[in-house]
Amino acid sequence: MVKVEFHFDLGSPNAYLSHLVIPEIEKRTGVNFEYVPVLLGGVFKLTNNRSPAETLRGIKNKPEYERLEMARFIRRHGITRFKLNPFFPVNTLTIMRGAIAAQSLGVFKRYVDEMYRHMWAEPKKMDDPPVMRAALEESGLPTERILELIQSPKVKDQLLENTQRSVARGTFGAPTFYAGDEIFFGKDRLRDVEEMILQSH
Repeated sequence: MVKVEFHFDLGSPNAYLSHLVIPEIEKRTGVNFEYVPVLLGGVFKLTNNRSPAETLRGIKNKPEYERLEMARFIRRHGITRFKLNPFFPVNTLTIMRGAIAAQSLGVFKRYVDEMYRHMWAEPKKMDDPPVMRAALEESGLPTERILELIQSPKVKDQLLENTQRSVARGTFGAPTFYAGDEIFFGKDRLRDVEEMILQSH
């Protein structure tokens, strides 16, 4: 069975929307997506890429079209828990280090679910330390341990390594998916990812 990876940053709305749809695909295909935390700012730096917020600024019609595609995706998948974060773009360095910390504490899945909720369902300014602390506490996560580990060289190095390795494989933005050696970029490629999984069975 093909190995499928989801390279994500909690600050990407399209990665969040993918995260909401992935369980449907897992159910249909029997394949579990492996979540790989990467730092999108680091990906952009390493690939000389910029965020859509920057690249679309001042362009006529394209931003409107992107919003239309997002609305179609949300409608197609019956997504109800999504709001644009008024503090976007949020610096995700700390919450992405938190994802690495959560892996080592065995609370990764819950951490990702909850931090996505705080970013895109009930949006907060998650790069503000007191706001992040309150969000962790409200979610019943091991707040002190996570905040402690975020400062550790091991966690910092792991996020950097994930990001560099992801870029070396072909990543230039988020969400990025790998099905075996095949790369797919963007939430709209999830259909192709699913097709690839089914072909590999």
